[in-house]
Amino acid sequence: MEQRQVIRDSKFSPLQGIVQLRVQPGSDLLTAIREGVERHGIKSGIFLSGLGALEKAVLRNLRVFPDKYPVAPEHRLYYELKKPLELLSLSGWIGENPDGSAEIHAHFSVSYAEGDKVASAGGHLTEGTIASIKVVVAIGVFPQGSMLTSFDDMTKSHDIDFSL
Repeated sequence: MEQRQVIRDSKFSPLQGIVQLRVQPGSDLLTAIREGVERHGIKSGIFLSGLGALEKAVLRNLRVFPDKYPVAPEHRLYYELKKPLELLSLSGWIGENPDGSAEIHAHFSVSYAEGDKVASAGGHLTEGTIASIKVVVAIGVFPQGSMLTSFDDMTKSHDIDFSL
């Protein structure tokens, strides 16, 4: 049986603009992003950049591949870092759910000092990740309806579909 490398291709709609969010020190990063997305009425978008400093990061990663989907809590590892952290990157998407709400799916990476060396870690952005000195997030905004969430039958989870 021939294995396909690409399940489906998508083409983006034209970018409508860029929204910049400045997250206040002590704020939960995911909560601040949700509030900014709601305040600006963003239903379709991608994270262009996320830089700054964090005082705490909670990274969610897959510990083991499940025998069957959906992924359950026992398949995941939540790793907490509480120390001065540099937010290196933020990637992901914002899609419109069938009920009209915005779904945010974001991953991030951080670096930190370990003695005289620098280490890094990354994973899914979860609540509990706290901004420090300054965090700036840039979101590329697309026309409403151009990025819709759908249910993926294979993984039993939300996925994103880009409409033409």
